[in-house]
Amino acid sequence: MELTHRTLTTPDWLMIVFYFGLMLGVSVYVYRFVQEVKDYFKGGNLIPWWLSGVSFWMTSFSVAAFVFYPSLCYRYGWVGITLLWVAVPATIFSAYIFGWRWRRLRVSSPVEFVEERYNHTLRQIFVWQGVPVRIVDDSMKLFATGKFVSVVTQLPIEHSILLVGGIILICTFLGGLWAVTITDFIQFLVLGAGLFVILPLSIHYAGGIFKIINSLPEESFRITHEEYPWSYVLPLIVLYAFSWSSINWSLIQRYYCVRNEREVKRVGLTVILLYIIGPPIMFFPALAGKLIVPELEDAGNIYPILCAKLLPAGMLGLLISAMFSATMSTLSSDYNVCASVITQDVYRRIIRKHASNKELILVGRLSTLLVGIIALIIAIYLSKGKAENLFRVMVTLFGVATGPVAVPMMLGMLSKRYTAKSAITGFCVGTLIGLLLLYLQMFAPTRDFVIGIKWIAEKKEFLIWSLRLKMEILMFICTTAITYLVMEVGSILSPATFEEKERIKKFFVKIEKPVGELEGDKEIAYAKSKISPYKIVGFCGIVIALLLAIISSIYTNGFERLTGIIVSIFSLVGGLMFLTFEVLTSGKKIK
Repeated sequence: MELTHRTLTTPDWLMIVFYFGLMLGVSVYVYRFVQEVKDYFKGGNLIPWWLSGVSFWMTSFSVAAFVFYPSLCYRYGWVGITLLWVAVPATIFSAYIFGWRWRRLRVSSPVEFVEERYNHTLRQIFVWQGVPVRIVDDSMKLFATGKFVSVVTQLPIEHSILLVGGIILICTFLGGLWAVTITDFIQFLVLGAGLFVILPLSIHYAGGIFKIINSLPEESFRITHEEYPWSYVLPLIVLYAFSWSSINWSLIQRYYCVRNEREVKRVGLTVILLYIIGPPIMFFPALAGKLIVPELEDAGNIYPILCAKLLPAGMLGLLISAMFSATMSTLSSDYNVCASVITQDVYRRIIRKHASNKELILVGRLSTLLVGIIALIIAIYLSKGKAENLFRVMVTLFGVATGPVAVPMMLGMLSKRYTAKSAITGFCVGTLIGLLLLYLQMFAPTRDFVIGIKWIAEKKEFLIWSLRLKMEILMFICTTAITYLVMEVGSILSPATFEEKERIKKFFVKIEKPVGELEGDKEIAYAKSKISPYKIVGFCGIVIALLLAIISSIYTNGFERLTGIIVSIFSLVGGLMFLTFEVLTSGKKIK
């Protein structure tokens, strides 16, 4: 069947405008409930586990995932899905070893505990290293999203960046973490609706599931590939596990925003299930795309091409909104958590120690604006074709600190042995090693360097696997190992003083005591929130279902109409279920 490549129509634009309006409406509704700084930065520790779990999953990837992983699936097969499945063991590690510890720390920012465990100096090091990293990373995601939007909508890339970035910034500014997590869930519904449209359509137009299996090469269904073997996958699992346990602030925030430790484990289970089920649904269309678009020069375009070819009127707008959702979730989370660090770890700690709640909320909102505007400026600068090389250097430069930051934070929660001096020394030495590797990658005589490694590998067969490692993975392994060794040796040669031992002992009392059981604990493990996410999500689900059903009925026919109607029915049932939960949990009738 001949498929045409179509552009956005009126129903598509209607869906996009409706989607953004819905996000803004939720944020405006939540705004009036944010009365304390803990509400703005951690939802008052009252965010339900299912909401936090879905928000975690949505935050863990951006629109770039719909470029990179489908490209791998198109070129190599199932390995593109495998590289997302590494998140499953990483989540098990982060949620069940560190997640409950994060909750018991009773923090409002992810670096707040560093001073209590180590000292003020290390806390500020992690603040001033971490905030720029996330701003630069966010600008890259904004740039990638703007480019994606520009290609599909034919808008100038600068306008696309301003549109997406501006709406994300407004939503986060108004409602804080409550708005972030609720809009994440609505974005999850939109993404799910879009994926459950593109998946059956791609299989249908590829000739059916059996034709796909019989037509593609056998290696397309292997979970690894010679370009991405186990020697790459296994270190990647470790990298994800370390990052999600210690330095990915927006994901860590999903652990300490829930009520108690038991809900943290439910957050982890939710993420695990979504990462088992999600990647095949998300990226199997790229495998089918090998039959639909057999000759494609740039495999990174396979997903937007499939959307433009397969989706009927209205549904293309739906899936574009879903693409927005992935990045909106990540950026809104980063903006909020960076603002929490600036407010709690800089303003409250250094500038105004006795600032009021009202003042801190104002500073938090202004910090959100600051972070978002800087990210927007960098993204627009990149869109003009300038500083790409400098940008890559900055990202890699900040990336070398992953291990040196993760190791002190993780060890600090696990053991009383490690001292502040050893942690600072480990960070400095590990970072210097990372910078040295970065220099070798960028400026050393690469040809001779590679030849030397190959010669070693030929002589030592057990080192051959190292040739498969990407430079970033190699940097992470080296810097992590060096940081750990320095901390071990430093803690042995210069053990903690009596005063430091007492401080560490007091710190671990918090980790050993469940929420609500610590003497003088101000946090309540079981309290009722003023915000009802069930009501908001239920209403939005019903509205999305009705709009999708109307558009499908008017502008589509045949298999496309059937698919749209089925998806709208599922969305309607889901919305009604959430409203039912609202009745059961509140004991009141819906007005």
